Amino acid sequence: MRRTRFDQNQCPMARTTDLLGDWWTPLVMRELLLGKRRFNDIQETLDINRSVLTQRLARLVDEGVIERRRYQDHPPRDEYDVTDKGRALWDVLSVMWRYGEQWLFDEPVPIEMYDKRTGERIEPAVIDRNTGQVLDPASTRRRLSADPTTT
Repeated sequence: MRRTRFDQNQCPMARTTDLLGDWWTPLVMRELLLGKRRFNDIQETLDINRSVLTQRLARLVDEGVIERRRYQDHPPRDEYDVTDKGRALWDVLSVMWRYGEQWLFDEPVPIEMYDKRTGERIEPAVIDRNTGQVLDPASTRRRLSADPTTT
């Protein structure tokens, strides 16, 4: 089956879906954001096929979400550092986590996110930075943005 690409779409959600839209990439990013840096550690934690992981990491490098850095020459070994662009994905992934906790488990969730400073459980939410209000689809609309190149 051929995959439809959205990387040239005008909608930011479509472009994000293009980047994160397969089932492995969000999990790879979860591991990277939570501190895994080496291929073998990610592969072992996720039990992902090595060639699939290689492809996902290459795409993330190409997109500037992570950077590949050689830490050993013989044999060649690399690790991956998350860029600012990659760290910004934490907002998306943490809200996916919260959605899964709230809607996709009939039993208590076996894993929880917590604040390492306080030990308190975390409940991610999406807010509008301008107002500080939790986003609500009932009060959200979309429109074409003004073209800054025209006067």
